[in-house]
Amino acid sequence: MVTRDDILKIAKLAKLSAEEAEIEQLAKDMSEIIQFADTINDAVEDYDDEFDSISGIFNAYHEDEVVESFDREEILKNSDVVENGCFVVKKHWR
Repeated sequence: MVTRDDILKIAKLAKLSAEEAEIEQLAKDMSEIIQFADTINDAVEDYDDEFDSISGIFNAYHEDEVVESFDREEILKNSDVVENGCFVVKKHWR
């Protein structure tokens, strides 16, 4: 629960003024926002745990690996417009 003192401290850090009449509503609103964020975090954690147990994958990251690519000349030979070893793409402005 966000308290009156929390609101005053946050307002001071943010260099904002808080009217005495607003403090109670701000504390209530901020408590609801924090509760919603906690709900989202719990849902994400539950999803991650469920996904990991189903797939058996706990860390899908791997190091980048350099592999042989296609020959640049071979790729560019099918283009009508090539400049400096690259495809020329028409600019579209909005």
